Amino acid sequence: MDYKETYEAWLANPYFDADTKKELEGIAGDEDEIKERFYADLEFGTAGLRGIIGAGTNRMNIYTVRKATQGLANYIIKQNGQKKGVAIAYDSRRMSPEFADEAACCLAANGIKAYVFESLRPTPELSFAVRELGCISGINITASHNPPEYNGYKVYWEDGAQITPPHDAGIMDEVKAVTDYASVKTMDKDEAVKAGLYESIGQAVDDRYMEELKKNVLHPEAIKEASADLKIVYTPLHGTGNIPVRRVLKELGFTNVFVVPEQELPDGEFPTVSYPNPEAKEAFELALNLAKEKDADLVLATDPDADRLGVYVKDTKSGEYICLTGNMSGSFLADYEIGQKLAIEGKLPEDGELIKTIVTSNMVDAMAKHYGIKVIECLTGFKWIGKEILRMETTGKGQYLFGFEESYGCLIGTHARDKDAIVASMALCEAAAFYKTQGKTIWDAMLEMYERYGYYKDNVIAISHQGIEGLAKIKAIMDSLRENPPMEFGKYKVTATRDYQKDVIRDVKTGETKPTGIPKSNVLYFELEGDAWLCVRPSGTEPKIKVYFGVVGSDLADADQKSEELAAIVKDLMDKLG
Repeated sequence: MDYKETYEAWLANPYFDADTKKELEGIAGDEDEIKERFYADLEFGTAGLRGIIGAGTNRMNIYTVRKATQGLANYIIKQNGQKKGVAIAYDSRRMSPEFADEAACCLAANGIKAYVFESLRPTPELSFAVRELGCISGINITASHNPPEYNGYKVYWEDGAQITPPHDAGIMDEVKAVTDYASVKTMDKDEAVKAGLYESIGQAVDDRYMEELKKNVLHPEAIKEASADLKIVYTPLHGTGNIPVRRVLKELGFTNVFVVPEQELPDGEFPTVSYPNPEAKEAFELALNLAKEKDADLVLATDPDADRLGVYVKDTKSGEYICLTGNMSGSFLADYEIGQKLAIEGKLPEDGELIKTIVTSNMVDAMAKHYGIKVIECLTGFKWIGKEILRMETTGKGQYLFGFEESYGCLIGTHARDKDAIVASMALCEAAAFYKTQGKTIWDAMLEMYERYGYYKDNVIAISHQGIEGLAKIKAIMDSLRENPPMEFGKYKVTATRDYQKDVIRDVKTGETKPTGIPKSNVLYFELEGDAWLCVRPSGTEPKIKVYFGVVGSDLADADQKSEELAAIVKDLMDKLG
């Protein structure tokens, strides 16, 4: 069927509810809108589902959630994992509780027990719960930091990480195989509860999660000494972080935590921000106002599902609050965690590993060299870091020290297998207390870090291309760069190219090639002179093409200038290609 026929079939089929049909009747005559909603099924990709909420095959609704869950259930049954059950969490977004229950009832109808959190919870706690409860899989209803009209459906496997090969392809195939929405199994929630196939979870898992977080504290004595003088401003941006962040900080002894009142309570409309993303300057406006009022040392913001942490720190010399990028905060925490473990224990594991994604700062490599530890590179997406932790566990080779990606995500400890803004908030506050006992701020410590490793500056430019035409445009840009790769970007000559889709690294000077050593992905990477770099990839979660790049300067001002120059070159190139 074409999209018009599918639209008409939804209107005629008694399976679809009256509200859905009413919504679809409301777009009658709007050819473009009908096409957008029905030209394809909402793609179940390697990260699960993510899309605009609404009626249609290409939208997030109870029917697309049921379809995805039926595919997941079929895969679980084929893996003989149905007795282990599935953990389900959800965030503060529109329809999140409803989608969670639809998924649970579909699983129950397939004889698979669902452990559903009684109210909203952060992503890292879902990751923790999968392993804590011994589940075969996990489902998290969230669209992370996307605008309010979006929701999503992330799938986790029994190691607590989001699905990776071979499970991702296996689940995707099963979801695609579900072609008749009416064939999807479901059952009444009360019946599922009576049958022991729907169980509410909450406090007990929360308590265990908190226990695991607090095991990662390195300097409890510093918290005790400095907490009374340390002022922290925090905003959950209307999401899931409010209770767990406040709880862990309170239990550790931080007494001056000020929560932005306008953004404290969960609200899927995100009324105070247009885009609930801690990477966006706008998200910090209210928090910074409160920080100035309270003279705060540290300003923290978690995204709606609390896996990403944005940070501002005070420079006492200028009195200004400085925004830390994901690369900056990740590098700082990596240096703090690894450096303090070395200071406390006198040595680091001989097989210690620091994990970064291919678009994360090259400062990591300089840091690893300093500590004499190994750097492991993986694809973008924290699930690949989770996969590396699993590799260490199953082989007995390698010890996880720290892992992070540039998009405000890191993991301290191995209690979860996804990025964890709750533990990151805890660690940053601990670090602030530790340096305060030494008469330093976090910014002072960061400047020392730059002096030690080099003034690395990293950035990302994201260009949106919406709809069907947008997808075609993104593909055309990637094809053009792949077929005719630039050999220089301004004053930076390309020394090597990496095509992760073709699994080839090519030395420009010698022409020699070698494999990348990591799974294939639609990513192009250019190694540049002077330890600079540039990388281009389509976003896996949004209709965007992203260009990441990094430079090294002689000081902060020089690094800023070099970054601005390269940014201008990137924008010009994207304009020409797009």
